[in-house]
Amino acid sequence: MILIISGTNRPKSKTLKVAQYYQDYIRKSGESCQILPLTELPADIIVSDLYGQRSDQFKKIQQLVSEADKFIFITPEYNGSIPGVLKVFIDACTFPISFCHKKAALVGISSGRYGNLRGIDHLTGICNYLRMHVLPLKIFLPHIQNEISEENTFVHIETRNAIREQIDELIHF
Repeated sequence: MILIISGTNRPKSKTLKVAQYYQDYIRKSGESCQILPLTELPADIIVSDLYGQRSDQFKKIQQLVSEADKFIFITPEYNGSIPGVLKVFIDACTFPISFCHKKAALVGISSGRYGNLRGIDHLTGICNYLRMHVLPLKIFLPHIQNEISEENTFVHIETRNAIREQIDELIHF
């Protein structure tokens, strides 16, 4: 199962729209996938689910993470990197079973011109530390406000083709 992580807890985010686009394409390919929006994390995660503590709400999330064999991390740029909530989520997951030796595809989005290039570099380092196998084809989506429509599709054919190529490679990875 492929777990798509919508890497922000911002309500109604563009990140979630991108995740839904990925989910639609993956399901059309016949693969099993699910989105985990970080809006579903416990509001008090830094108290309830770190340092060996586990809330009932996070137990369900942890089970979903443990059952996944591949991940797609879709993350917006926050202050030149990934959102803090994404790092907290990763830190809250049980180590090493959550991510060790599993596969990951990385997608960066931003309202600026680089598509979260630096954040994806940071996330690559985190994934490598967790001993994940990171797909070399990474997608960077700059100026996301001009790229994705209200109908959750991408305006430019080149973007759609790049995303499809990444998903196809992840499926066969």
